[in-house]
Formats: sequence, C-alpha cells, structure tokens
Amino acid sequence: MTVKQKTLAKEFSISGKGLHTNCLVTMTFKPAPINYWFKFQRIDLDHKPIISASAEYVVDTSRGTVIENQGARLSTIEHSLAALTGMDLDNVLIEIDNEEVPILDGSARFFVQAIEEAGIVEQDAQREYFVITEPIIYKNQKTGSEIVALPDNEYNLNILISFNSTVLSNQYATLNSLADFKDEIANCRTFVFLHELDFLLQNNLVKGGDLDNAIVIVDRPVDQDELDRIADLFNHKRVEIKSQGILNNLDLQYDNECARHKLLDVIGDLTLAGKKIKGRIIATKPGHSANTEFAKLIMKAIHKEESRDKAPVYNANSPVIMDVNKIKELLPHRFPFLLVDKIIDVQKNYLV
Repeated sequence: MTVKQKTLAKEFSISGKGLHTNCLVTMTFKPAPINYWFKFQRIDLDHKPIISASAEYVVDTSRGTVIENQGARLSTIEHSLAALTGMDLDNVLIEIDNEEVPILDGSARFFVQAIEEAGIVEQDAQREYFVITEPIIYKNQKTGSEIVALPDNEYNLNILISFNSTVLSNQYATLNSLADFKDEIANCRTFVFLHELDFLLQNNLVKGGDLDNAIVIVDRPVDQDELDRIADLFNHKRVEIKSQGILNNLDLQYDNECARHKLLDVIGDLTLAGKKIKGRIIATKPGHSANTEFAKLIMKAIHKEESRDKAPVYNANSPVIMDVNKIKELLPHRFPFLLVDKIIDVQKNYLV
C-alpha cells in the first residue's frame, strides 16, 4: 500500500528552559517540502546553520543526544525527534534560537500536543521505508547494551532496562504500532537517580532542572536534611520518599514509566538514521550512545541498499512470470539439469 509523505499543516512554536544549560529557548516547527526529512536551524547564529537530523552529526551522548555541524551545536534533541516520528511526520524544519532543546516536563507530551493542534497534511510524494530484511545487531560488551533489528511488517519496539538498584532493576516496555505512541509513550518522563543529582550539579549540569521534569529514584538511605537541601537547590517545595522509592515530586503514570521513557528515547535517537523504518527493534539496556551507534548501523545498511550493486530481493510469494514448462521451451534441458524452476522478476540488469 502506498503511503504519502506528511508535514505540518501550519507552523507552531514551543518555549522553555534547557535542562543542562538553563537557557531560554524558543523552537518553531515549520512545514517542509517533500524529501526534506527533519532539520534544525540555529537562527541565533550569524550564518543560521542548518543541522540535519542525522547520526553522522552526533558528537556527544553523555547526558542526551548532541549534534553539531558547521560549528553549530544542539543538545537534548531526542524528545522532539521522538514526537515527530511518533506522530508519523516526514518533513519538518525546526528553527531554534539557542543551543539546547527545552526539557519541558521531561517527556514528548507538549511536542505531540502542539503537532496535533497544528495539524498534519499529506504531500504529493510517496514515502520510502527502510525495510529490515535481515538482522542488524549492535552489542557493547562493556555496558551490556544490545540492540537488534528484525524483519516485521511495521515499526515496533521492545525495550528492556536493567539497573543495579533495588528500586529500579528490570523493566520492560513495548510499542506494537506508532499509532499508539501518543497515548502510551509520549507522556512518559525522563528519570534520574538521587545519587546522580549531586554529581550533575557539581559538573555544572541540570541547571534548568526543577524536580518537576524528572522522576527521581531513591535507592539508598537518605535523611530528610539531605532531601531538604536538594529541594532547596532546585527551588522546590519540601519532598519526601514514597514507599516505592521515588520522591513525591511526581506521581508515576505507569508502573513501567521508566522503561517507556527509554523506548521514547530509542524512537527519537533512531530517527537519526534518516529514513522511516519497517522492522522490530529489540533493545536491552539502551542508552543514547548505543541508540545512536545503532542508528549509524542502520544508515550504513540504507546506503548499501541504495547502492547499485545490491542483490535482487527474492520474495517467494511473487507471481510467476515463467514456470518450469515455459522455461523448458527455451532451454534444451530436463530435470535434474534444468536448474531453473521459475522466473519471478525480469529487469534490465538482472532477473530472479
């Protein structure tokens, strides 16, 4: 079935603070022409450079996905890209006036709501997919991360996260269709361990954090004085520890919200492969580094597929152009020397 490319019906803007930089940011999402994909433009810089949403431009993944091109850098892009892919868009230009995408509530919810309000229109061009026909595998022995792409009829994901924590050990999340992204994944927020906050603050990070844009997991004994100190650092009201080992700054929307957010991150990061995907993604202990390295593997497979020396595709269900009886009319051989049983495709430079 032919699927048309899609873009926004009209532009919209979103403003907020960058999580790590605390910079005030405005992003304007604009309709784009066919075959444009997703591109960011730093309109605050003199030459207004454009950075394509491509894994080739990834320069850092330590605390989010960071891309850079022509001296222009942009960080924490994964949630906005997840929203664009999750809402089934193909072509959008995103103008941004600072170096980091706003964190908002730590999910993709506000991006999705704005896309819905702006509307989506079909374009006069067919969408091209990268169809997974054989396994693509990424493994990192040091971190235990593993991501596999397998053949499937549409884009779906299975995610398993695992931490050395009594509160957050193993969690599983799945998305069987992008049609369910808005309701099941988009509003799932990022998470952080309480013991990480001091490190982040000491390294001049999370300056835009306010305890309302992340689930804070507490998996070690903490006295109330330390909780009060952390609340003060974020100008937040007093917090306590809930029985399940998270701060009472937020209520969990799902028991597996952390795994669902990791699934959101995978969708956002794999958008950097540069093409819509048909296949099942199975990710164990994913992270921005593993995700973007896997996106590069997919890019390599896409380039190989698009090259002229690719092998023809064999589909056993293709209609038969010539059966064995027709072939015998042309070749003076019989079984077992005939060797050709049927012909299912004939092109200028090959036949199957």
